[in-house]
Amino acid sequence: MTLSDAPAVELVGISKRFGAVQANDDVHLTVRAGAVHGIIGENGAGKSTLVSILSGHYQADSGTIRLFGQEVKLAASADAIAQGIGMVHQHFMLVPNFTVLENLMLQTAKAPFLKESRAEVRTRLAEIETTYGLSVDPDAVVEKLPVGLQQRVEIIKALLAGGRILILDEPTGVLTPDETDRLFESLAMLKAKGVTILLITHKLREIMAVTDEVSVMRRGRMVAQRRTAETGREELAELMVGRAVAVVRNQSTRPAGAPVLIADHLTVRDEAGVTRLSDVSFALHAGEIVGVAGVAGNGQSELLNVLAGIVPPSGGSFTVGGRTISAESPTDPGEIRDLHVAHVPEDRRREGLVLPFQMSENSVLGYLDEARASRPWLLRTRRMRARCQALMDRFDVRPADPRLAASGFSGGNQQKLVIAREHGAAPRVLLVGQPTRGVDIGAIEFIHRELLALRDAGCAILLVSVELDEILALSDRIIGMNAGRIVGTLPAADADRQSVGLMMAGISAGHGPDGQHLEKSA
Repeated sequence: MTLSDAPAVELVGISKRFGAVQANDDVHLTVRAGAVHGIIGENGAGKSTLVSILSGHYQADSGTIRLFGQEVKLAASADAIAQGIGMVHQHFMLVPNFTVLENLMLQTAKAPFLKESRAEVRTRLAEIETTYGLSVDPDAVVEKLPVGLQQRVEIIKALLAGGRILILDEPTGVLTPDETDRLFESLAMLKAKGVTILLITHKLREIMAVTDEVSVMRRGRMVAQRRTAETGREELAELMVGRAVAVVRNQSTRPAGAPVLIADHLTVRDEAGVTRLSDVSFALHAGEIVGVAGVAGNGQSELLNVLAGIVPPSGGSFTVGGRTISAESPTDPGEIRDLHVAHVPEDRRREGLVLPFQMSENSVLGYLDEARASRPWLLRTRRMRARCQALMDRFDVRPADPRLAASGFSGGNQQKLVIAREHGAAPRVLLVGQPTRGVDIGAIEFIHRELLALRDAGCAILLVSVELDEILALSDRIIGMNAGRIVGTLPAADADRQSVGLMMAGISAGHGPDGQHLEKSA
């Protein structure tokens, strides 16, 4: 359709400060009605703050907001919803122990009686599912859903609000490639009906694929706006970071060392007795990165958790640091750390950080003794802060203030601190889950270089990522997982998107864990 000449959104001179941090500095933004408009920038560039102002979550210190030519005051989220703005946050705004239906009712129910309200929301949910292909069990408890389905509930909640402007803040960070494709199909349908979409993402491939225009933020300011068809990834990356960004690839040809972690028929069953990890065997060697490729929910999370000592094996065993862990001889995360195994969890907010704690406190979680940050009954606050400051400077965590609570940092900067903490422990084995989820392109380059440097120093790294490009760029060997089992293993030199994609789909396309060749078969 022809895009309207009247802007759906005009932000004029928007500024916002949090203490010493200038999050937005005289920002100007114009978004055409009925367009998909991307906003990109490094972590901490001010993107989330800007759209939080537009959604009424924050109020600007100065500046003007116009919607479809009319100046508006958005003093609260309710004001934004009333103006037709729907917001899908980067981190979920759901009640974990409520069902999907109950979460949707909190925002959309209008009937005076609960029974009628439930029926109304069920009907509207069915319409959304039919129209946009976003299906979810309305009676499922949210905290029992995989992360990808929780994100889908957030998207459905925003769609049910019926807004004219939809803001998506890093919506694909937890979605599988297929789910991402379905989301973008839904966005295309919304655009065709005249809905204006603001897409905040660090993934330039997505920007190029689905947006009409893109605006670039750097250090709180808007530095450029481009028509997507008239720019490219290289220019956008340089505008984001302020310098040329290199693609980091594993080019090592050195042989791996001795095995440092061996999994032997490892099996994990959940509390309901369902097998999540089945008969997994492999060896991880010093000085190599083994990438684990698979669609989310196919056993990768359980593999990381059992090796990190978070859940016990139900069957089989694994050996690390001379210790064999099994159902009969379980372990815990503390002992695993003592065996020089570090762990970057997939969900940094739930498992990697204590959000109300200061960053200095988070920087020593699990490593108080090693960091010499405590004495009996007493924390050494100055030493803790000095150590955290060094980690922040080394890994470019912004703002570089150890006294700030972790909850006040962007997701990418939270991730950089978790990686800095585990990297700083000088591990012999590093378990890494989704290392660059929600991280900007400049930070991705940095994190990839650090992982390769750690590997070159002799560390054995098990890398779990839903980003296939990341697996291909960093791995020495690639394990394909499907339905909790290892489908096959490929040397990185023999791997490409097609062969790894086959393994993710459950089709053998490589070598077994002991090196035997596996023919491609259904």
